[in-house]
Amino acid sequence: MYRFHNGEKAPLPFDASEYDARLKGLRAIMAAQEVDAVVFTSMHNIAYYSGFLYCAFGRPYGLVVTPTESVTISAGIDAGQPWRRSHLDNITYTDWQRDNYWRAVRSVAGEGRVIGYEGDHMSLMQKAKLDAFLAPSRTVDLAEATMRQRMQKSAAEIALIRKCTAIADVGGYAIREAVREGTREIDVAMAGRDAMELEIARVFPDAEYRDSWVWFQSGINTDGAHNPVTARALQRGDILSLNTFPMVSAYYVALERTMFVGEVDAASLAIWEANVAAHEYGMSLLKPGVSCAEVTHKINAFFEERDLLQYRTFGYGHSFGILSHYYGREAGLELREDIDTVLEPGMVISMEPMLTLAEGQPGAGGYREHDVLVITEDGNENITGYPYGPEFNVVG
Repeated sequence: MYRFHNGEKAPLPFDASEYDARLKGLRAIMAAQEVDAVVFTSMHNIAYYSGFLYCAFGRPYGLVVTPTESVTISAGIDAGQPWRRSHLDNITYTDWQRDNYWRAVRSVAGEGRVIGYEGDHMSLMQKAKLDAFLAPSRTVDLAEATMRQRMQKSAAEIALIRKCTAIADVGGYAIREAVREGTREIDVAMAGRDAMELEIARVFPDAEYRDSWVWFQSGINTDGAHNPVTARALQRGDILSLNTFPMVSAYYVALERTMFVGEVDAASLAIWEANVAAHEYGMSLLKPGVSCAEVTHKINAFFEERDLLQYRTFGYGHSFGILSHYYGREAGLELREDIDTVLEPGMVISMEPMLTLAEGQPGAGGYREHDVLVITEDGNENITGYPYGPEFNVVG
């Protein structure tokens, strides 16, 4: 292992004071649970506490935090980039001997100490290696405690998220312009993605650019929220699902809208308008002091009164921050029946009700609206700008 501090430190998504405040919060968690050192392995926590977002490609990466140090651990294949993009120190390990990664971790964490780790991320194999190389006197799972810290957004995080939702809107408008009969899903998706990436480069000239994407679905492909893009050609009367996801420095936001090509039939319009009404009702419920479960039960009742609850497919919203489709989740802030978290100012959460009706039924397809909201002292602020509903989204 060695320190390859090549070049100058690059601008990170936030000022040093933001990362210092996060580490201070982490060290308070460590002190409360009598933890001597934390070994982070997930993309989301490493990025949250250090600013560095790794690309694993089958290699382990880490961040070791002690009461006095914060050191990212990266593979030699990445050379000096991890150091340039880390808030504080970095150690590079080589591939020339098996488990050099764990030797690098041990050089910071030490042996025979109380070690914190992420139980929701570390594999059984890597946990066995942690035990073998660090010989901890005790291990403590800090996954939930760190998730709770990430759920409460700073002013700087909210400012970045606000810029990202505006970029998601740019992608939405580009998609709207690209929708035409005969156009393929993939062509529409590329128009939205390209527009967002150009806007990200304009708004964040010092960032690294990676991972932004679009899911644009049509017809039966709208039945699942995460269905991949295909080459299906759009047909008049098709239901569409617009989904834009700009990624900036590991921060995820989303814009999701129901659309139709050219015209919408009466049965589909009735379902769409009911889902829009649930969306608006749900947003009105998001305020401090209300639990995720309470919000969920009220929207359930709204749908049940209209005989639509059986078409609901998943929870009504979730936290936003450092997460994406392949790393990270703040499961303590999701609008589900089994989540008792009480909303607080500074939390960022979506409202995204979805109804799916099977092929062959009147109004078949998946209907979803999605806005991102910041919980304020007396309610919420909707930071998504792209319009929802039939008046704007029957296009082509």
